[in-house]
Parts: sequence; structure tokens; C-alpha cells
Amino acid sequence: MVKTAVVILNFNGEKFLREFLPVVLRYTGNAKIVVADNASTDLSIDVVKQKFPTVELILLSNNYGFCGGYNRALKQVEAEYYVLLNSDVEVTPGWLEPLVTLLDQNPQVAAVQPKILAYNDKSKFEYAGAAGGFIDSLGYPFCRGRVFDETEKDSGQYNDTREVFWATGACLVIRSKIYHELKGLDEDFFAHMEEIDLCWKIQRAGHKVFYCGTSAVYHVGAGTLSKSNPRKTYYNFRNGLSLVYKHWSTGNLIWKLPVRILLDYLAAFKFLLSGKGGDARAVVRAHYHFIKKFGKNRSKRNALKPFPFTTNNIYPGMIIWDHFIRKKNKIRVY
Repeated sequence: MVKTAVVILNFNGEKFLREFLPVVLRYTGNAKIVVADNASTDLSIDVVKQKFPTVELILLSNNYGFCGGYNRALKQVEAEYYVLLNSDVEVTPGWLEPLVTLLDQNPQVAAVQPKILAYNDKSKFEYAGAAGGFIDSLGYPFCRGRVFDETEKDSGQYNDTREVFWATGACLVIRSKIYHELKGLDEDFFAHMEEIDLCWKIQRAGHKVFYCGTSAVYHVGAGTLSKSNPRKTYYNFRNGLSLVYKHWSTGNLIWKLPVRILLDYLAAFKFLLSGKGGDARAVVRAHYHFIKKFGKNRSKRNALKPFPFTTNNIYPGMIIWDHFIRKKNKIRVY
């Protein structure tokens, strides 16, 4: 069994494979490189076979999404550490070593991410992960270096290594044993917030999630689904409800879930006022499908009961209040 396997999940990402896979091969040392293809219909498979013969190729029969694709692919990969790496990520020299070393030296750490910077503006943090993820008291996710759509410039302010609440799925290094023990990513999420759910499970199981600022990669972002797509809005709102329902204690759930629902409908109203009817409808559909699958989510919540509810690394404030009312674009989490 190899120590580290870098697994790139691909769906119609021929362009990204041509551009970024050579860089992964150049800067990744002794790790095994795997492309797991989610039934692409472009030339992705031919590109890997012809131009990158040393790369292992796993062919999946359908597009199972981010969650299902990785769950199926990683069952076929034997390694001590998995690196879940988006196809639209440009790695840098020496990017992997600090992440692996951190796991080697800290057995209580189950997962770690590097600094995520924007490929199209390399001076700034990227939306998906930035300098490590957190959630607030109402379960809304944010990152050091990114609050909602506001991203900071990287001036070395997050060159630290520290515990965080969640690590991004754009570049996530995780112990394979723990990944499988926790049954991987929740496939009902399909895409978006699935890594937050996994990291929450990791912490409830008694492990830690870290950020390592001495490693950096550049992420294009929205390579499969753009930020302006109502489908993305749908996944974010539906999965956000599923996330907190699975992991909040009953005491928190009783009063916080109604507040979340109210705030979601306020967001839908704001979408309408902004002329984004598709996003407003996406919020309503998200709530409909959350209710429709309530029984299934309840079963998942019950399955997690052996693990204690955790409040570690949860920001005690409310991001919506801090950002939209107090006009704060930077949240310092200590």
C-alpha cells in the first residue's frame, strides 16, 4: 500500500486536466496520482490515457456527483492518506509535504487543507476554503480570508497552522481509515457542504481538522457549477438545512432551525427583489426537498447519536449580523 494517493475526481474537465495535471505530476513527488472519471462525455479519458500514461484511471459508470464519485473511487484506492484534489487546482512546489508531515506528526489530526488562493487573482484568497473553514452559531459556513463573497488579499496573515472547523474539499488530505470508518461523504448532498458534514463527523468522533498555511494551491473555482447558477443555490440551501439537522443537539435544534428557515425565506425574498427569480425558486425547492427527505435525515441523525455533539471551533457570533449589519468583511477566529 502506498502512503499517499492524490485522487482527482473529473467530470468533463478535459480543459483542466490538460492544464493542471502536468503541474500535479511535476510537484507531487512519490504520491500515486489517480484520476477518477464520473462518466465524462468529453475527451477527458483519452487525454489521460494518451498524455499521462503514468496516471491511474478509475472509470465510473455514471456521474455520481462529488460525494458518490469519491466514495466509489476511494474504495478502489489503497493508501494511508487520500488527497481529494479538484481538477481545477494548480499545485505549487512542495505543496504536499507539509500536509503529510502534519498528519505524520499529529495522530489526533484526521484531515488538513492548505492555503487556498484564487487562480485568477493569486494575491487573494479563494472562495472555497481560503484559510480554513468555520461555522457560526446558526450553522452558516465561512472561512478565514472569506466571508460570503468578500475575500481578503493574502499578506501572510494566515501563514499559521491551526485547528479549524472544516477543511475544503477542493484540496483535502485525510486519513483513509477514518474516511471509511465514517462512511465517507454523504451522497444525498451530491455536491456542496459535503466536506463540512464530513469534518463535523470527524470532530464528533474525537479527531481534529487542521489548516496548514505553509502549503498553498491556486483554485479556479466554480469549474463545474458557477456561483450564479440557481442549482448551486439549491444545493447550498438544501444541504445547509440537512447539515445542521444532522449535527445540532436537540436543545439547539428546537429554536435554531426555525430561525434558519425564516432567514432562508428572507434570502429568497431578497433574491426576488434583486431580479433573481431562479434563485428564489431554488430556495423554495430546497426546503421542499429537505422536508420530503426528513425521515431519511432523521435516520442519519440517529446513526450519529453515539458521537457527542460538539461545539468546538464554532464561532459564537452570527455571520449574517456581523457582515450585513456591522459591515465586517473580516472575521477573526482565535
